[in-house]
Amino acid sequence: MRNRIPDQRGPMLMDVSLRRLRVNDLNQVIDIEREAFSPLWFSTPFKRDLKNRRACYLVACGGETAQPDQQEDSPEPEGGYPWSRLARGLRRLMAGDDQRTDAGSIIAGYVSVWYQQEEAHITEIAVREKFRGRGIGELLLIGSLRAAVEYGSKAMTLEARVSNFIAQRLYEKYLFKAVGTRKAYYSDNREDAVIMTVDCIDSEDYRVRFEELQNSYRSRWGYRCIQL
Repeated sequence: MRNRIPDQRGPMLMDVSLRRLRVNDLNQVIDIEREAFSPLWFSTPFKRDLKNRRACYLVACGGETAQPDQQEDSPEPEGGYPWSRLARGLRRLMAGDDQRTDAGSIIAGYVSVWYQQEEAHITEIAVREKFRGRGIGELLLIGSLRAAVEYGSKAMTLEARVSNFIAQRLYEKYLFKAVGTRKAYYSDNREDAVIMTVDCIDSEDYRVRFEELQNSYRSRWGYRCIQL
């Protein structure tokens, strides 16, 4: 799996939401892929896969950007929710995807998930460099897990560079465990990949833990609308 999890602070996206990839998003997503990954990798056929029922592409998007010290996008206090953002998110949801324009929309990151039998596999997760360190990678992971459960998957797997400890810590937070290694997996530098898996994502125990993690995420980053 190709992965670039946020590892530094940058500008904040106001009113961030997560939704399915659209045709109008393709240019921005391709730009993020080129920025995040080695040019030696083959480009993902996003447009071809849009109608593939075994593939799921999610994008984190928002409108204008704000600087990190602006108050309106600061983390909410413990247990609090920014109800103004919730209202905006609900209005967008009620209006429907077709009522939203992509003009001016900024794609901050994306994740691709493939389904095979009862397993979901994250193949790519990337965040635009200037938006790293703002919870976008975790939002993409949350969305991919939700989508996998909705699809009927019982487990999720991924690969991460052995040197990418930040990504590994995030996955471990969501109960992924290292189960093996793929030698010389990454073509740019022949680096090994650690294989990470979380089982029983459809179980009640995982549902409870997953909800706790999402509540913790909201407390830190505020409400972010997820449309699957």
